[in-house]
Amino acid sequence: MKTTRISFSINGSWNGDRNGSGVMTVSNINVPYSAPASLAGPGIGSNPEELLVASVSTCYMITLAAVLSRRGVDYSHLEIDSEGIVHEEGNSLIFKEIIHKPVIYLNIGDNDNVDEKKNEVIQLADRAERACFISKTIKPQVTVSVQPEIRIKK
Repeated sequence: MKTTRISFSINGSWNGDRNGSGVMTVSNINVPYSAPASLAGPGIGSNPEELLVASVSTCYMITLAAVLSRRGVDYSHLEIDSEGIVHEEGNSLIFKEIIHKPVIYLNIGDNDNVDEKKNEVIQLADRAERACFISKTIKPQVTVSVQPEIRIKK
């Protein structure tokens, strides 16, 4: 089996101590970051915790779009809310769970069975989570779950 190496890079800088801030450059976009205010940081820009959730969430959405497209599901667009859950264990913070709440806007024709189509799409939403390679990378340390909502567009 042929192995292909694919690389992803960012550049970054940091100023100050733990309560300082930094900037990373990703695909020519500057993203400021610091420790989050919820963890007694300055809350400037994004933070590593949000960026981890964003990574898992965006991978899931790309995978969901691919799965739906491959199955010929007629949808207008997707939206998502994702939440990362961190537990404090002793003096350590541990990422425990990420919950995706995708909203899938289905285009339904007059001859479509709405309930049947909704059930199919819910199953595909779960399949997409299992196929997302970022989710697979962080498991089993972090549980990733999906709570899809299907909205009908006629």
